[in-house]
Amino acid sequence: MDAINQIFALFRINYHNQYYSAFKDNELLNQARRLWLNSLAHFAPETILRGARKVIEESEYLPTLHRMIRACQGEPEKFGLIDAHAAYVEACRASSPKAAYRWSHAAVYHAGCASDWYFLASNPEKIAFPIFERHYLKICERVINGEQLPAPNAPALPQTIETPLSREENLKRMEELRKQLDI
Repeated sequence: MDAINQIFALFRINYHNQYYSAFKDNELLNQARRLWLNSLAHFAPETILRGARKVIEESEYLPTLHRMIRACQGEPEKFGLIDAHAAYVEACRASSPKAAYRWSHAAVYHAGCASDWYFLASNPEKIAFPIFERHYLKICERVINGEQLPAPNAPALPQTIETPLSREENLKRMEELRKQLDI
């Protein structure tokens, strides 16, 4: 709530005439603040303030909520991130084992894990994509804020391959187990 109040104060200072034209009375201003608070709630306060500064620097007009959301999301391309739908398609088309797949960015893998691979594979896009998108955008925000995601942990092949025991050795070990268990 404090971040929303701060950005509205910044908007009032930077877009003086437009601000007072858009928010003629306190009731309208409070409705706008509640809407913005609900819509921007999933962003960290620092991200909201960074987005507001970016909008102020780039636009001479009072931003819409849509423009503010895009500013808070940052520029994912600078971090090697792809858009949410392309990431969803990549996650759905990735071969198994998922950890060994060559991902465009680790964020796609982690969003797939958070969404559950089986859920993504067994549900239509209209159901699965919103879930994936929510996870992906949260992870993208963390990446944009400087977090380093761990690379997918692909299971390595063993250094040595053991040969199976002979029939006699299996019988011998079975007898030892029976003696230990008193069977």
